[in-house]
Amino acid sequence: MNPFIYDIPTRVYFGENQLHHLGKEVAAYGKRVLLTYGGGSIKKIGLYDAIRAELDKAGMEVYELAGIAPNPRIDSVRAGANLCKEKQIDVILAVGGGSTLDAAKFMAAGAYVDHDPWEFFSSNAPIEKALPLITVLTLSATGSEMDCGGVISNLETQDKLGRLAPPLLPKVSFLDPTVTYSVSPYQTACGAADILSHILEVYFTTEKDLYMLDCFMEGMMKTVIRYTPIAMKEPTNYEARANLMWTSSWAINGFVNGGKEHDWSCHPMEHELSAIYDITHGLGLAIITPRWLEYCLDETTVDKYVQFGVNVFGIDASLPPMTIAREAIQRLADFLFKTLQLDDTFTKVGIKAEDIPHMARKACGGGTLQGLKPLAQADIEAIFKMCI
Repeated sequence: MNPFIYDIPTRVYFGENQLHHLGKEVAAYGKRVLLTYGGGSIKKIGLYDAIRAELDKAGMEVYELAGIAPNPRIDSVRAGANLCKEKQIDVILAVGGGSTLDAAKFMAAGAYVDHDPWEFFSSNAPIEKALPLITVLTLSATGSEMDCGGVISNLETQDKLGRLAPPLLPKVSFLDPTVTYSVSPYQTACGAADILSHILEVYFTTEKDLYMLDCFMEGMMKTVIRYTPIAMKEPTNYEARANLMWTSSWAINGFVNGGKEHDWSCHPMEHELSAIYDITHGLGLAIITPRWLEYCLDETTVDKYVQFGVNVFGIDASLPPMTIAREAIQRLADFLFKTLQLDDTFTKVGIKAEDIPHMARKACGGGTLQGLKPLAQADIEAIFKMCI
């Protein structure tokens, strides 16, 4: 295994009735706060009023930017960065799911530069400083509340690109599972697919790492498989929502990475789907992931599939390795498409076969994705065709 550094200094307030800490945490960074959120669902569930009450109690000067869309747009980032400069914002408070949190991260970085924030993605402009970010999570999916990355879409160029930088890491995050009670079964399912993909992208590798980390990832996957159907059927089940919320954070906060150095594969492939078709990120991942696993299965990779099938799905370890591997892929597909009832093909979500070469070329950047197996454009096209 390779050596690594693990440093996640985000303070997390987890559980019910933690918002009474919000005012003091925000005020610790200044008096002028930008409150950013999505389409207004936080007002319907009373969260907006609760947050404003805490900010008012702390004597904060509050400015707002609403309307952050799913697959967040660079236009929102630009608007937020400009507002931060104009109003001399001290701290950003992002309330919502991963889209709002991701957009807020690049607003925070954009506040310190003179160039267009899209240059963070198009030309890898350095991110050396960002405004402090505090988050209140409303959807268990992306893990943005406890990592230093984000993904932004540009509708003009049909790009959806991600970036990591330590200054983007939230200072404080509030995770109250009761806030997710109003999340629909569909969005709960898409969030679960996203969480699973974050784990699977790291778990499926030929690199050797800590046995303990594999056990941790297997436990998280079993948690998602166990509790997502419960949350979908019983939306106010606190145990289910809490387990999904905490798993979401730990799936992508860097802990499970250990010393692994391989690339992710499914995420860059899915980004091209939602860049063009604006589909829900978790749904795209659900469609791609089983086909990616099927395509990458061979004698050199089968051992990891066996481990996955036996330890996560309880498949009989005495069966032939390839039998276990194929059954494991099928069990995952059944969970995504039958239990969670997500669409299982590109055709069902309106993705056209004629766009496959273009999407595949952009997914690998004209080169190769170095993941579980190296994937060049032709390989990605083959996986996409399996999804039709």
